[in-house]
Amino acid sequence: MNNLEPIVASLPLFAGMKEEHIVLLAGCARNVRFEAGEYVGRLGEPADSFWAIREGRMALQIQSAERGALTVLTMGEDDVLGWSWLVPPHQWHFDARALTSTRAIAFDGRCLRGRFEDDYEFGFELLKRFSHIIVERLEATGLQLLHAFAHHD
Repeated sequence: MNNLEPIVASLPLFAGMKEEHIVLLAGCARNVRFEAGEYVGRLGEPADSFWAIREGRMALQIQSAERGALTVLTMGEDDVLGWSWLVPPHQWHFDARALTSTRAIAFDGRCLRGRFEDDYEFGFELLKRFSHIIVERLEATGLQLLHAFAHHD
């Protein structure tokens, strides 16, 4: 038994998943730590991981020529950062940066995509769960753009 299985099973994103799917997830997971200010992903770079934040805060940001980095969304404990690993061409759509010292579980997207080939039910289950994250990010980006344009005049 992988020692990350109980932690993975306790994450809200994976609540109610079959035990065999938790085992697959944990097999592609490892503990990581990021220091404040550290970038974990940059716009256009390959996206082959996602993170479940256990402690600390991270931000999704877009760059503005006039204003510099604009935070689209701030995430903390139990939030999941990263969905681009799931959707070709597997590139970051935002910059992702640790705002504080952050502990997380990193999930290897390549490892997981490989397991989808052997277990379509597992792949479909993750796709359903990540679709909510994708919608949340799109809504946050839309709100950030409305805010930016409202204060641009």
